[in-house]
Formats: sequence, C-alpha cells, structure tokens
Amino acid sequence: MYVVCLDLEGVLVPEIWIAFSEASGIPELRRTTRDEPDYNKLMQFRLNILDEHKIGLAEIRETIAHIDPMPGAKEFLDKLREFTQVIILSDTFEQFAAPLMKKLGWPTIFCNSLEHDASGKITGYKLRCPNSKLTTVKALQSAGLTAISAGDSFNDLGMIKESRAGFLFRSTPAIIQAHPELPAFTEYDELLKAIQNAIDEP
Repeated sequence: MYVVCLDLEGVLVPEIWIAFSEASGIPELRRTTRDEPDYNKLMQFRLNILDEHKIGLAEIRETIAHIDPMPGAKEFLDKLREFTQVIILSDTFEQFAAPLMKKLGWPTIFCNSLEHDASGKITGYKLRCPNSKLTTVKALQSAGLTAISAGDSFNDLGMIKESRAGFLFRSTPAIIQAHPELPAFTEYDELLKAIQNAIDEP
C-alpha cells in the first residue's frame, strides 16, 4: 500500500510566514525553511521578533484566514486521493492549519503545536517528534506502507530521500542545484504524473 507524503507551505499553500511578513510589514519574518535548515533556530528567531513587536496568535490567524491554496492545489489533491492515500507532513502548527485544511478539502495533516497564554501571546512551540518528516516516513514504512514524498525545502530532503520515490516541487534554484539526483517539478500535472508512474512501476 502506498502513501504520498506532501509538504504544505510552498507546495500546496503559500508560505504563511511570508504572507504574515507582508501583512505586518516586518521583513525579517520572510525567513523560512528554504533559507534556514535549522528549524529550532528559525523558530526561536521568529518568536523573538513576535515578542519584540507584541504580536500574538490572533494577528497571525487573521492573515491565515485570507490565504488561499495555490491555484490548482485542491484539484491536484483531489486527483491524487483518487488512487492513493495522502498525508501532509508539515512544520506548521495546528493553530494555523485548520482554515487551510478546510480550503483543501480536509486532508490528513501531521504538524506541530504552539504554546500560548490566555492572551494569545505565543510562548513556545512543541514539535510532534524530532526530525518529524523523516521520522514519520520511516514509521510509515516500518508499518508496511510504501512512501512517496514531495517538498520544496531543506527540511523536506530527509523524507524525500528516505521514500521509495521522492520529488522536489517548486523548490529553490540552490536546493535543486545541490540535489541533481532528485527530480524537480513546478507544475501539479507533472508531479501527479511522476507519482502515478512511481506507483505503477513494478
């Protein structure tokens, strides 16, 4: 049995932190896992900026409410789910994800959690597990599933390489150049065909 593991931001929806950076006028928040491989370092950087500007959960959720999936993303997911199981593996947070999952037709998502106080001030975060994407793909495969993965960032490389077939999707030129062994696509139809071919291969 196959399961396709997809990254969320940059693959199916725009980057949440970039959208909030533009909405809030704080350019430092444009930094993502495409730029910083160390997720804990990146999140501490973000939390420090939020604290400095007195920004809480409500302001970020307001921006997320206006984010739509990338054109063609829901249709891609619908077609993909006709012939295989799909799990979204994301380093986003459950407090951010629900409005986006609704717009995508409620696919399954495994993600992290934010810690916050009663006022909505974000005080920390809790990772679902260390190296969550790679760890999850390994766990799925240990349960007898065959994983196929796609993502765009540094933190997707582990799961992509661990899977039976793995693809870069709308990644950066630097990541594509550093990993010429990984097929790279920019269109959903291309990715859908590549996944179908990987499943159909004996």
